[in-house]
Amino acid sequence: MDAEVRPIRLPATPRAPAPPELDAYAALIRRLDLERLGTDELARPVGELAVEFADDPYRVHTPFGAFDGDDLVGIAELVWERDDDARTAYLELLGVVPDRRRERIGSTLLTCAERIAAEAGRTTLVLAADHAAGTATGNDGRAGTLTAPGGASGAVLRAPQGDATIPVDDPAAQFALAHGFALGQLDRVSVLDVAGRDEEFASRLEGLAASDAYRVRAWVDRAPDELLDSLAVAHERMSVDAPSGAIAYELEHWDAERVRDEERRALEKGRTTLTAAAIAPDGGVAGFTVLSLPAGSVAVEQWDTIVLAAHRGHRLGMRLKLENLRLLHEADASRERIYTWNADENEHMLAINLDLGFRPFALESVWQRP
Repeated sequence: MDAEVRPIRLPATPRAPAPPELDAYAALIRRLDLERLGTDELARPVGELAVEFADDPYRVHTPFGAFDGDDLVGIAELVWERDDDARTAYLELLGVVPDRRRERIGSTLLTCAERIAAEAGRTTLVLAADHAAGTATGNDGRAGTLTAPGGASGAVLRAPQGDATIPVDDPAAQFALAHGFALGQLDRVSVLDVAGRDEEFASRLEGLAASDAYRVRAWVDRAPDELLDSLAVAHERMSVDAPSGAIAYELEHWDAERVRDEERRALEKGRTTLTAAAIAPDGGVAGFTVLSLPAGSVAVEQWDTIVLAAHRGHRLGMRLKLENLRLLHEADASRERIYTWNADENEHMLAINLDLGFRPFALESVWQRP
């Protein structure tokens, strides 16, 4: 390998002109997304990356690349919580340009990530990869076994929980296994077509709106002051209550200031954020769901959805999603589809999504060293 690994140079401020290597980083993300997923709708533009990698009081973001001269031939992105008790780092991105694979560039980037994480006291490393997906649907109409295509041998890998599989000879799987990682979880990536369905969603919401003592409150970008503390509690629970398979996800500490900082950073990225929250009889947040609207796109990303354990059993998950779909139509009717990520073993949330009309799009594998 003739490539040199070094940090991606960032602009002095998020609004300053991006250095050429950050432009190249964003372009390679887009290229890899097109190869793996067949779309670049989820690729982060360079302006968003500049904000993402700027000083964050709650998370460390470390992008670095493999360079052959001035050419960027591989990229990696490492993230961890700024918490003295945290011991896990997440390698959220690792990719090499197609014509430079099998030159150990990916292995060198992984070794660099391990070193950076260890120096920061993060002794556990979690690795993620994307896979295009096909589906077999069971007789009950719900998605059954979901399998990433392309395996020549026919052998498949399953996570400790859930039914989805990926071929054992998938290149990302082979890379992870060769470096001592075990498959800890598979996430289903699903997509919902929303264009022209606003009346359908409104009608379904009307049938749920007066079902019990909970009320739903929705907002754009900035949460009401009086909900900040209980919303922070719900965010904190989201970090550890969501199904995690065999992956060591750690508690994220949230307070009102972190909620406001998250809102500020989203606006700086040019994103619009739509939130619907269920309010319990005591006035606190019982659950919430978030839609994030990237600038200049027809796509939407479904982010966190949670109903706290004490408030489950009231169909709040469906009600929250329908309320945010109503808000989406009001905020930006030009949006055409929503992408969402769910643990393959999260049958309850998958059932809600299937009822709404989400269809399989891809799989994300998550790996951790035993």
